Amino acid sequence: MKSAKPNHSCSFLCSWSGGKDSYLAFYRALQREAKPTVLFNVMNELGDKSRSHGIPREVLMAQAECIGLPIEFIESTWEDYEVNYIEKLNQLKTEYQFSHTVFGDIDIQSHRDWEEKVSEAAGLKALLPLWQEDREALVFEMLELGVKALVVSCRTEFAPNILGKVIDEELIQVFQNLEIDICGENGEYHTLVIDGPAHKKPLLIDSFEIQSNKGYSFLDIRKSN
Repeated sequence: MKSAKPNHSCSFLCSWSGGKDSYLAFYRALQREAKPTVLFNVMNELGDKSRSHGIPREVLMAQAECIGLPIEFIESTWEDYEVNYIEKLNQLKTEYQFSHTVFGDIDIQSHRDWEEKVSEAAGLKALLPLWQEDREALVFEMLELGVKALVVSCRTEFAPNILGKVIDEELIQVFQNLEIDICGENGEYHTLVIDGPAHKKPLLIDSFEIQSNKGYSFLDIRKSN
């Protein structure tokens, strides 16, 4: 099932990881003349890093500034994630007056089911602009558009080969050699978009030491002053 296409009368919130898939979904919605209102990210319960990608709050705020949109956050455990998500959607719908939600999932049905469920609970329509498209074609489309996606976290066994690198054709070959899904859809890696066609200016960051926890490695990222 393909996701419905947004049109010029559609205003939307984008579920925002800061990574390549949410970015490309956001850009697709823009190209279809939908109106963006706000980005929305879920942080861990400490409120210091995003729950999905491990990106610091200040970096996501700087990224949103580069794109020219506000970004909103909630802090949540996995246990309370759904309840908190719906509550925040309702609040943001009132504040920003949007009718749709945009998500960057490609082909994992359980993810789509959840996104449609929480959107419907808030009286919103979920849109998935990348739904059921070829994963490899999406990554090469991203490169053609000039999207620069930095690998900011990955499974620890892959870290020496891919962590801290921007996705390009050479890195795609590394993914293939290591039998990593090209989109990282199985959780092999996550990214932060530092530049692209939706940016008004590039995101400038400094990365420090690598941290590892429970089989996953992260860049300790700070934005440049």
